[in-house]
Amino acid sequence: MASTPPTRPTLVLLVRHGQTASTGRILPGRAPGLHLNAAGRRQAAAAAQRIGRLRRVAAVYASPLERARETAAPIAAARRLPVQIEPDLVDGEFGAWTGQRLAALRRKPEWRLVQHHPSGFRFPGGESFTEMQARMANAVGRLVERHPGQLVVAVSHADPIRVALAHALGMPLDFFQRIQIAPASVTAIVYRPEGAVVLTVNSTAGLLDGFGRR
Repeated sequence: MASTPPTRPTLVLLVRHGQTASTGRILPGRAPGLHLNAAGRRQAAAAAQRIGRLRRVAAVYASPLERARETAAPIAAARRLPVQIEPDLVDGEFGAWTGQRLAALRRKPEWRLVQHHPSGFRFPGGESFTEMQARMANAVGRLVERHPGQLVVAVSHADPIRVALAHALGMPLDFFQRIQIAPASVTAIVYRPEGAVVLTVNSTAGLLDGFGRR
């Protein structure tokens, strides 16, 4: 997290990218060239519309991967903002598992460890979930330091958002698989001097009125 606590509450909207042709079937990781499909583009537009009803957005950040940047684009365009790339919002480094079918991965003996003791697992040739959580917490901390008292959007990926949410909740990392993060969903966390407060998780409908209006 940030080296110093925020002096004013900062609201961070963690948005998962929209659907792609491989969503729910393949573990894409950081492989390049994966774009939103038609449904994903509609989801991104709907997320932009929901976020557009909130009070002023100060900045829109995205993972460097195409599917995240394409989701961030309509959100930023609605506010006439650029999409700023934050490298640490990127998806997991899944190493040898990158690009494999989830159906095949579920048959691996390591899959049980991924589901029930992820804090003790490292992807072959890739990163561990503890490393993923640390880089996400640091990335969000930098955004909070950069935007005290403001609202920022950060478009990322399912597992990074889930581990960041577990960090904000003070939840053991081994429980993060219990959290659902759907395509183009919005998870809202307020970072205050006293600590983080989670406002909503996995929202795909109207966002909370408590966010404030513009």
